[in-house]
Amino acid sequence: MRNSGPPTTSTGAASGAGCDQGARPALTEPATTSRIRRTCVTLVRRTLRRRVPSLQSRQEVFPPMSSIHASGQFKLGRRSVKRLGYGAMQLAGRGVFGPPKDRNAAVQVLREAVDRGVDHIDTADFYGPHITNQIIREALAPYRDDVVIVTKVSARRGADGSWIPAMSREELTQAVHDNLRNLGLDVLDVVNLRSMFNAHHPVEGSLEEPLTTLAELQQRGLVRHIGLSNVTRAQVAAGRRICEIACVQNHYNLAHRADDALIDELAHEGIPYVPFFPLGGFTPLQSATLTEVATRRGATPMQVALAWLLHRAPNILLIPGTSSLAHLRENLAAAELTLSEDELRELHGIAR
Repeated sequence: MRNSGPPTTSTGAASGAGCDQGARPALTEPATTSRIRRTCVTLVRRTLRRRVPSLQSRQEVFPPMSSIHASGQFKLGRRSVKRLGYGAMQLAGRGVFGPPKDRNAAVQVLREAVDRGVDHIDTADFYGPHITNQIIREALAPYRDDVVIVTKVSARRGADGSWIPAMSREELTQAVHDNLRNLGLDVLDVVNLRSMFNAHHPVEGSLEEPLTTLAELQQRGLVRHIGLSNVTRAQVAAGRRICEIACVQNHYNLAHRADDALIDELAHEGIPYVPFFPLGGFTPLQSATLTEVATRRGATPMQVALAWLLHRAPNILLIPGTSSLAHLRENLAAAELTLSEDELRELHGIAR
C-alpha cells in the first residue's frame, strides 16, 4: 500500500467542509493517525531486521555481476573473444591429477563463468587426465556458439601423476581424438602444441615434426587453428614458416617478464599472447608493492595483477584458473579495474 505522506490539515479546508468557524481545528484524529503510523513502521522495521539479511549478507549470496566486457576483445582464431577468459586446469584433483573433491562445484564454476560472459576456456586432456574435459562437457555441452575452447597436446600422465612428453605423430593424433571425444566435439577450435623439451620452461629444439602432424590433422578437418605453448621466440618464428600460428601461450606475469619482447612482436603481427600462471601459478605472486597498490584501490593483489596484464598489451588474453566461485568472481571483476599511469609504473618495477 503506497503512502504519499501524512495527511495535512488546513483551516480553510476545514471551513469548506462545514466546520464551525469558531471552533479549534480537530487535532485528535491526525495525532492518533500519526501515532498508529509510527507504531506500524516500527513493527515492520523490526520484522525486516529479523527476516531480511544485511546488505553485506545479500552481496555474499547474490554478488554483483561484474562486466568482463570492460576487458575488451581480441581475435583468437576465427572469432573475437573477451580478453578475460578462464583456465580449467584447477578443476582436476591435487596436482592436476585425478578427480576433484567436489565435481558439482566444478560444474557450477564453469557454468557461472560462461553466464558472466566468459567465451574463452583453456583446457587440456592431460588435465586429470581426461577428467577436466569431461567436466567441461558435462557443464557446458551443447556449447554456445560464441564459446571458444582451446586445448593443448604433447604430454601424457604417468600412473604417479608425472608429466611425460608425448610428441610423436601417433601420440599427437591420439591426443586430438581424446580431446574430441571427451569434450564432445567434432572439431577443436584451437590446439596448442606444448613444447616438452623441458616441462617447466622453454628450451630450444625443432618443433617441425609435431607441428607438421597437427597441420595434417587441421587439413583433415579435426583442428581449426594451431597455437604454440612453452616456446622460445625462435620456435615461434620457425613455427610460423610451417603453419599459421593462432596464439602463443607462455609463462608470464608481473614478476616473470622474460617474454616482453615476444609479446610486442606478436602484438605487431596481430597474434594473441596467452600468459599461463598469470597469478603466479602454484606459488601465488607476493609483493609489497602489489599489496600497497591493491590496498589503495580497495582490490585484491590478484585483481591488480590481472588488471596490469590487461594494460600490458592489447593482444594479451587472460585465462586465470580457479575451482572456487568466490575466486572466479574476484578474477572477473579485474576487468573493471583501471590503473593509473603512476600505479602502472610502480607495478612495472616489481620485475626489476
